[in-house]
Amino acid sequence: MLDEPRSGRLAAWGNALLAGLVSPDEAAHRIAGEDASHRVAGVPGESGQVGLTLALGRLRALGAKGLRVALPIAGHPLGLSGPPEFNAHALDAGEAVIVTGAALGLVPEVSAAGPEGDQHIEVVWRCQAVREAPPADVPSLGEAERELAEALREATEVLSRLNVAGSGPVAEAALEAYRARAERGREVLAPGYPPRAIRVLELAQRVGALVDIAHMAGGDGREHGGAVSASEITARAEALRPVERTSRRAQVAAYNAYVEERERGGL
Repeated sequence: MLDEPRSGRLAAWGNALLAGLVSPDEAAHRIAGEDASHRVAGVPGESGQVGLTLALGRLRALGAKGLRVALPIAGHPLGLSGPPEFNAHALDAGEAVIVTGAALGLVPEVSAAGPEGDQHIEVVWRCQAVREAPPADVPSLGEAERELAEALREATEVLSRLNVAGSGPVAEAALEAYRARAERGREVLAPGYPPRAIRVLELAQRVGALVDIAHMAGGDGREHGGAVSASEITARAEALRPVERTSRRAQVAAYNAYVEERERGGL
């Protein structure tokens, strides 16, 4: 996963705001990142779309105690708890944020405006009712850390076996972009998160980046590394699937660590 999920930014900085560790304006700025705008639609008590600052304030007034992340894919509703309508929207987006204490969820709709090469990304978060229940398949931080250590070994072995190390310019450019991002700031979570969550998220992103790069090296005739046939490309995808699953589970565990700590009385 070469790009940080928007749901991760919303949950992390939203939790920091709920904890009183950052101002509403800073939280909104951090959540938006490099996007041109973020709006929220369907907030109870508000008509039309509202800005992040107002939306987060309204969620707090509605009883929000924390924000969790969901990163579902087909067959793996990671972090979701229902109802089916919300789960379907989250699955389409590949991510969502669950507002604990308010029984609400937020799903991003992302659009690009402007000419190619100078596009501005606009995000609308759709607010919907959710079921207050334990999220699906989210490990503890300790479990995630143990799983990641094995996943990193597996990913390295798979990439070596399939000769991805010499996989071509697209994969190499992606790897360099990941390394450059890793060297910038390194504030991968907002204030208030335990150090272990930061460590787990960094490792999960590293494993996810390896998986993404392996897939980039397997998609066409020039960027396939050692995969020279359709069957070998399929074999690569099958070998990497459990590694990718572990990375997503760990990322969710890291982003949700604030809520887990708070529920255990550690915050």
